[in-house]
Amino acid sequence: MKKVLNTVMATMVAGAFLLPTAALAETIKVGAILAVTGGASFLGAPEARTLEMLAEEINAKGGVKGNKIELIIKDSGGSPEKAISFAKQLIEEDKVFAIIGPSTTGETMKIKQIAEDGKTILLSCAAAEVIVNPVAKYVFKTPQKDSDAVKWIFEAMKEKKISKIAVLTGNDGFGSAGKAQLEAAAPEAGMQILASEVYDKGATDLSAVVAKLMANKEIQAVVNWSIVPAQGILAKNMRQAGWDVPLFQSHGFGNIKYVDASGAAAEGIIFPAGRLLAPELLAANNPQKAPLMKYKADYEAKFKEPVSTFGGHAYDAFKILCMAIESAGTDREKARTAIENIKGFAGTGGVFNFSATDHNGLAHDAFAMWTVKGGKFVPYGK
Repeated sequence: MKKVLNTVMATMVAGAFLLPTAALAETIKVGAILAVTGGASFLGAPEARTLEMLAEEINAKGGVKGNKIELIIKDSGGSPEKAISFAKQLIEEDKVFAIIGPSTTGETMKIKQIAEDGKTILLSCAAAEVIVNPVAKYVFKTPQKDSDAVKWIFEAMKEKKISKIAVLTGNDGFGSAGKAQLEAAAPEAGMQILASEVYDKGATDLSAVVAKLMANKEIQAVVNWSIVPAQGILAKNMRQAGWDVPLFQSHGFGNIKYVDASGAAAEGIIFPAGRLLAPELLAANNPQKAPLMKYKADYEAKFKEPVSTFGGHAYDAFKILCMAIESAGTDREKARTAIENIKGFAGTGGVFNFSATDHNGLAHDAFAMWTVKGGKFVPYGK
């Protein structure tokens, strides 16, 4: 009997040492609101696939500090109304630790305050600077600044002796923010915006807009700012009309599927984007090269499609969140502060250096200029 009691006591003591470790381990729910289908699916679909791949990978290694990631993806279809509903559901019902996404600016701006009110970390995959300017305590974003994209475009134009331009934008949050940035930066850059047109994001034919712009013989180039299939339609309509002025796209062009949709009309399009499009060209000592090469190889092997900058935005968001949890644990307030203290993280969008006043963390040099040649993305000017 005494031997049995001793065995029981020994088991209880051993169990006591195990309890604290077991108690610390938990499942971390991470929500994601992404445009997996719909007009912005070239953004949301690779973002969703990337998150699924990364969550599977990290869970196979035991999770983050022993905590498994439970990914809850909601397909908004690019709808701000759906994004609002999903954000409330994820925060109030699912009790998620953080939300990655949405894919678009319009959706993000609609749920920004919801995240703030719910004290829930939001890592947006949308690009407009208004998402983080002014800074909101719980809201961050991973794509590069649209104001920096404008600067890169205008710098490339000046090299080509272009100063008189037309601006086309989609009637969504990204288009509206881009239009404001282009108009604000034009005077200092020496650019004259001779025409500015806003088109419906669901447009299937922009030939009337093209004809209107062609009537102004002073226009030397066109800047299109959108993330919808219409940007491919614009290129086609311009070339069909015989208008061969240079076409500059925003950083919303960074998925080769847009080139495929435009066909031969995409040839020569110029746009800013991160270095994920051709990481093999980076110098061996570039801090981005190794992670970009790995992500590109892993994604393309798993999904049998080219990697895109949009999937890269989700990659960065997931990695940043995991770094914060690794540093601060599962206390949301401490994790939020940890994100603000991340420095020197080499992601797909650039090298991130966050702060309490900078919830994007990327500098002007996060971009490079690209063009389309032979149906592929290649560095501009090379």
